[in-house]
Amino acid sequence: MRPSGRTITVEVHADLVCPWCYIGKRRLDRALDAFPHADEVHLVHRAFQLDPAAPRPGTPAREHLAERLGPRADAVLAHTARVAAEEGIAMDFGRALIGNTFDAHRVLWLAGTEGKQTEVKERLYAAYFSEGRDLTRPEVLAAVAAPDLDPDRVLEVLAGTGGTAEVTADLGTARTRGIRSVPTLVVDGRLSLEGAQDTAALLALLERAREEAAPRSAG
Repeated sequence: MRPSGRTITVEVHADLVCPWCYIGKRRLDRALDAFPHADEVHLVHRAFQLDPAAPRPGTPAREHLAERLGPRADAVLAHTARVAAEEGIAMDFGRALIGNTFDAHRVLWLAGTEGKQTEVKERLYAAYFSEGRDLTRPEVLAAVAAPDLDPDRVLEVLAGTGGTAEVTADLGTARTRGIRSVPTLVVDGRLSLEGAQDTAALLALLERAREEAAPRSAG
């Protein structure tokens, strides 16, 4: 129950192999810690895939990104790692294994059904960016989520179709909203903010949403 009876719905469209999405999550976490009305915020993590055709199993991310970014790859990755370090994130692109994230998003959907989305998302990001774990493998996903989810339940879901419709719906919602890059935040279905914005910008967005949702006083 929220004392004010007011809810601010924050939908985060993000992919789990997107470095700026991880940076954006840390900044949003900090903004929520500083927001005086954080108890009014309903956070929803929406699936997004930067590359729906990415392979299974995962392949070395540095090689993949070098092909995509060309000669500037090393500079781009070094800059990204420096920014991540400022947020307390150790990004190791030399260890990371990039691959298809659809199943990882299904695990994140499962975590949402148990109220553990934020915790499991943090673990998935760390597993990919810092630990070099292959998020395309069911046994890896089950182990990563294990502190918050029953690993046998994770494997059961991944062996079937659980979460498939929901993840597919999230991807469709992103297309409908015209979202082409992530992270993108959509607040109360009408206010949006693209990119890994700083804490001040995120706080301003939350304050604006709360102000616009406030009932007008009579007279």
